[in-house]
Amino acid sequence: MHSRKIGSLECSAVGLGVMNMSMGYGAADEKESSELLHHALDVGYTFFDTAHMYGDGHNEKLVGKYLSDKRQQFVLATKCGLSNAGIDGRPETIVKQCNQSLSQLKTDVIDLYYLHRADPKVPVEESVGTMAQLVAEGKVREIGLSEICTDTLKRAVAVHKIAAVQSEYSLWSRTPERGILETCNAHDIAFVPFSPLGRGFFTGKAADVTQLTNNDLRCTIARPRFEPEAFAENIKLLEPFAEIAAQNNCSMAQLALAWLLNQGDNMLPIPGTKHMEYMIENAGASEIKLDASTLAQLDQLINHDTVVGTRYNEDRMAASEAERD
Repeated sequence: MHSRKIGSLECSAVGLGVMNMSMGYGAADEKESSELLHHALDVGYTFFDTAHMYGDGHNEKLVGKYLSDKRQQFVLATKCGLSNAGIDGRPETIVKQCNQSLSQLKTDVIDLYYLHRADPKVPVEESVGTMAQLVAEGKVREIGLSEICTDTLKRAVAVHKIAAVQSEYSLWSRTPERGILETCNAHDIAFVPFSPLGRGFFTGKAADVTQLTNNDLRCTIARPRFEPEAFAENIKLLEPFAEIAAQNNCSMAQLALAWLLNQGDNMLPIPGTKHMEYMIENAGASEIKLDASTLAQLDQLINHDTVVGTRYNEDRMAASEAERD
């Protein structure tokens, strides 16, 4: 797998989102998760993404338990400022969560440390200033922000260099194109799309909410596009999408990831999975080059106007700072 840059860090162009092994998409098997994490290194993944709040610490402990002895082989990203208690970007919380993460991950330094969500009650300058102090102390190498709007990013970069912005971005979630991508390009900031496969939609294996378990995000905050009526309309997009994938000798999942990778050299998508075969399949997207005609076809086929339903439910959409871009 070829590599890309995040600030001073170099890692695989496609990263591995670890969250699914602890929450979000039904139960996971720890033995299978440990095998997947180890084999991901063999496949070429050198970028692993977790967070303090995933599984209330379980996800970080999982990474620490099974990858701490391989720590020098990969770039490790985790996040602060969000827990089951809600958003909290106060300096004392960021410091406390950083120390907890270091312990749970069994590491002396976090390569990429994100503010998981900007706290509306705390100026972003204050939160980032605290993270900058963690860099000065050697606990963190690079700082990132997640699900923020352009104005917040501009205020943050005035305090400290921001290496990466993480937000949902895929063929059917185009919010970053309203402004944040342009700002990232202007400041040499890497962009890390989460849910790059549309929460499984672009694999062709997703189902509507009537077929999913209640602890699946697609039945809760990400429900609108998976409601039966909306899903029935959205799934019609997959037949022509599959044809384009076949024309490019790749799977649908690989095509969706390749579309992102072809948006710019600063794109590093992090598809999450708890299945070995999907992890291996996703890695293959790294080397797929799409010509201008194919990119135009995909843009015309799947975009904000052709998809039914918002990416989050009404309450979450209203609370999402990223949606203000």
